[in-house]
Amino acid sequence: MKPALDPAARLTRTPVVLGLCLAALALSACETLNKTPKVELVTPTSMRPPVADVQPQANGSIFQAVSYRPLFEDHRARLVGDTITVQIVEKIAATQSSKSSIDRKGEISAGITALPFLSPNSFNRASAAGTSDNKFNGSGSTQNSNDFSGTITATVIEVLPNGHLIIAGEKQIGVNASVDVLRFSGQVDPRAIVPGNSVPSASIANVRVEHRGRGAQAEAQRIGWLSRFFLNLMPI
Repeated sequence: MKPALDPAARLTRTPVVLGLCLAALALSACETLNKTPKVELVTPTSMRPPVADVQPQANGSIFQAVSYRPLFEDHRARLVGDTITVQIVEKIAATQSSKSSIDRKGEISAGITALPFLSPNSFNRASAAGTSDNKFNGSGSTQNSNDFSGTITATVIEVLPNGHLIIAGEKQIGVNASVDVLRFSGQVDPRAIVPGNSVPSASIANVRVEHRGRGAQAEAQRIGWLSRFFLNLMPI
């Protein structure tokens, strides 16, 4: 049998357990309150080409079935595992404005001059008048602009039945304690690929672009979990 703890030991142990529980709760709250918005990228961002069956090579022949490509064809991505250069040129600008005005004015007056069996002097103050004036002016405007440019080489990860290519790519650059991550995915029509095996992002469907940083620099730009907690609780 385990020896029972005396009341003094229990009192000493209770604050420790309570402190551990509060620390675990704080860590979970930090993860919940400091969520990073996610971009729905196509995964995986890289793909190896399928292994081709080894064909017996005919010595002295120029044509090889394993690695055949037309002699006068521009080298363009068309198979799983091929690479393609994407020129990211995304520029979006939107402006919206509205204005409304309402003006309403009314006036009414009434009076009594005479009644049977009463003298006219009795109605010197028997009059009523009223006015109303309502005005409303409202205006609003919204403006949004987004400009993103860059270059990334992506990999063909799937070829659709209609010949379109699903591409995805990732680039990571680490400098000291910070890492810069650029990820891209989309659907490419082979007819949009220009000479040089490149395609502008404006010609790619279902574009997903993610540019984030990891490390000390990204952490310095985040709001602390305690500040975020109180900001979420504030009614205004």
